[in-house]
Amino acid sequence: MRSDPRSRYRETVLDAAVTAFLLLLAGCTPASPPPDSGADADLGAYLGQELDWVGCEDTATSKADAKLFANPALQCASVEVPLDYDKPEGKKAHIALTRLPAAGEAEGSLLLNPGGPGGSGTSLVASTLPLWQASPVAKRFDIVGFDPRGIGSSTPPLDCYTDEQYDAGDAPRFGVVYDITSTEEATELAERCADGSGGIANLVNAGSTNVVRDMDIMREVLGDDRLTYLGYSYGTELGAMYAATYPEKVRAIVLDGAVSPDLTASEFRLSSFTGLQARFDDLAARCAESPDCVLGPDPAAANDRLHEIVQPLIETPAPTTGGRELSIWDVYLGISGGLYSEKKWPDVISALTALEAGNADEMLALRDSFFARTADGAYGTDPDTNIAVRCMDSPPPTPEEQTALARKIGEAAPMFDIDVFTAGNHHSECEAWPAPPTRDEPWLADVEGIPETLVVSVTGDPVTPHEGGIAMARALDGSLLTVDGKQHGAYLLGGSKCVDDVVKKYLLDLESPPTDARCSL
Repeated sequence: MRSDPRSRYRETVLDAAVTAFLLLLAGCTPASPPPDSGADADLGAYLGQELDWVGCEDTATSKADAKLFANPALQCASVEVPLDYDKPEGKKAHIALTRLPAAGEAEGSLLLNPGGPGGSGTSLVASTLPLWQASPVAKRFDIVGFDPRGIGSSTPPLDCYTDEQYDAGDAPRFGVVYDITSTEEATELAERCADGSGGIANLVNAGSTNVVRDMDIMREVLGDDRLTYLGYSYGTELGAMYAATYPEKVRAIVLDGAVSPDLTASEFRLSSFTGLQARFDDLAARCAESPDCVLGPDPAAANDRLHEIVQPLIETPAPTTGGRELSIWDVYLGISGGLYSEKKWPDVISALTALEAGNADEMLALRDSFFARTADGAYGTDPDTNIAVRCMDSPPPTPEEQTALARKIGEAAPMFDIDVFTAGNHHSECEAWPAPPTRDEPWLADVEGIPETLVVSVTGDPVTPHEGGIAMARALDGSLLTVDGKQHGAYLLGGSKCVDDVVKKYLLDLESPPTDARCSL
């Protein structure tokens, strides 16, 4: 029973390598600037609201989640926040919450974010419920997941394309950068997102800066004087930003799979693909131990062998038994998602073997797992919100810079070095976004005076490299738990008692691990 939620989460973590860029268009509404820690005194009506916890049967957004949310152990509520923090009396957004109440007397809440941007915290709690019910943390803390703006049942929704359009490849496709090759295509994307999201104001207030302010309202209405938080992947950005913005309101913050605060968005994307290549090299070496390895007997030639297998799909996508087609873009998303955890490598090898034999179904299943797509066609992670948040988080590269980035990634990660990904000219997906970014680069300001945080970093993490975890711990002057393994994320999801015990002691008793603490998966 415990293995299913772990597997589901590993498969649904959205690629933390999707970057962000932004450009100001005339006549558009700017998003709110970052606050200082005392800037929210005018939010009394929001801070004083009371939550109405009810059953979760009506809050799921897919049939798969409906089964999980029907569990009577779960409770759901909604928090009202300003759409635009510069206009707190104006339109409102609503943030969906799901909690597992503490098994004993609650000492507070543990707020969760699974990453993305685009991941659902409510689904994370529901899908990992057996793990939390077995955790000592859940005996003393309410476990609370939230859907950031645009995600799940939070409102307003952010929509650029339908799930059916993503299925059909009729939305912007992602290889090493998005397949946007002109200003006209970037403008069309921005216009579609504004129209589908109910207007520019809904779209441009979705960035991480506002999510962090939403988190502080959540902390207050949950009844916590100080925040206790667990964030994975992109969720580590939110946790670090909260610490920098509200240092006096921090109790404990765990950052698992930390995004490096020292890198620009483009530099981080490059580092992530370098990590994916390293894990593919490991996979190829393991595959070569088998006499019938689909990637051949020489790991050094595995990149070229992969290109041979997938090259025909560039012109002619492969049919699947369900009627959908598998494109070259789908293949690389499937492979990338499978590289997130060493336990998934056999699935990647099997899918490539089947694909070469003319059966695309296994690879399509891997691609769907990357997006947490359910059997009824619903996407559990939200690619539209991912774009919107990243476009509000970082300045856009020029076309020349974006084109150069694609080439650099092809050099650093030759498994991706095919012309459809790295040749031609590329424009940022955010080139025509209707507001300027609300963060600078690097995105983490100088942090002083916060309680000790805990960074959990896996040495072989394929998308948030270990160097980023070291940099995050250094930037926050916090503790670092180094975890030997090859997986994205470790606490509760990696099956390591060592990791779980270290994080448990920190969350429950604020006991940090010793310097040079180390575990393994």
